[in-house]
Amino acid sequence: MLASTLMLFALLCAGIFIRVPYSEMSPGPTVNTLGDSRGEPVLSISGHKTYPTSGHLNMTTVRVTGADYDMNLLEAVYGWLAGDNIVVPHENLYPNGKTDKESTQENAEEFSQSQESAKVAALKQLGIPVTARVIVGTVVKGSPSEGKLHAGDVIRQVDGAPVTDPADVAKLVTKHKPGEPVEFTVVPAADAAEAEKANREPTATTKITVTAGKAPDDGHAVVGIRAGTDHTFPFPIDIKLADVGGPSAGLMFALGIVDKLTPENLTGGKFIAGTGTIDDAGKVGPIGGIQMKTIGARQAGAEYFLTPAENCASAASHVPDGLTLVKVSTIDDATKALEKISKGDTAGLPQCTRS
Repeated sequence: MLASTLMLFALLCAGIFIRVPYSEMSPGPTVNTLGDSRGEPVLSISGHKTYPTSGHLNMTTVRVTGADYDMNLLEAVYGWLAGDNIVVPHENLYPNGKTDKESTQENAEEFSQSQESAKVAALKQLGIPVTARVIVGTVVKGSPSEGKLHAGDVIRQVDGAPVTDPADVAKLVTKHKPGEPVEFTVVPAADAAEAEKANREPTATTKITVTAGKAPDDGHAVVGIRAGTDHTFPFPIDIKLADVGGPSAGLMFALGIVDKLTPENLTGGKFIAGTGTIDDAGKVGPIGGIQMKTIGARQAGAEYFLTPAENCASAASHVPDGLTLVKVSTIDDATKALEKISKGDTAGLPQCTRS
């Protein structure tokens, strides 16, 4: 018994002091996009008629250990054995040595973009026009554009040629040789922001010349910006949700907006949760931690879970009791599924399978 006790003590000490390169994921909180968070509405719409809503359209989250968290062997073993947690290689969550600060910044940017795309997708689904424009998304530090072009500048033309898509910018710039001037016609970011607050299209433009640099890989002409898309909405839509990052709430934000702008009650009072990225065209994309999100949704009371098609097989491998996984590929799929659920006509719902 003494030998066994000493062996057990040695194993426990080893488990505590041996560090392993793993991180842990667990179910996070869920938030009803139709309701409040910290005393404020998650979705606020003004300047357009809205309608009462009921039930739940919950977005879901995953808790993860931080980049600096140093997991020991005992914690890893416990995580592997715990039914509601998943232990994954640290590199999966923080590739290339990404820090907590870098991860937080990236998640914040993705969350902001997901809100923008959710608004666009929702309004397009309802047939409400949205004006799109090409902007300077980011300016590379030390590039020829630094100090000349700024994030948020609206790009109207490059060398006099109209720009209607972010890809147009790269095509027009690469027609040049390194060292040649490239002329941008832009609306400065400050003027664009002021116009957006007033819900009008910015008009005042200025011309800026940037001398093209050389790309390090193949030597083609570059100016050091990444073009993106911004929108002018016909009325204000505000999304407020603290301490959440990443793009995976896009689908549920979009559905919440559609529900508030639709006379019919999309949920029929049912408790529905879900996840998925969304783009401006309304396409739903896959996310990480799907099993953690289904567990969190069911613990919160959800009966149905809107699941991105590409996550279906993984989600179906471990479905919490009482939760129906509904397969969706677009916002249109999701709204049609909600209509069926609200009417109790669930026999024909597209459900997730393991294959």
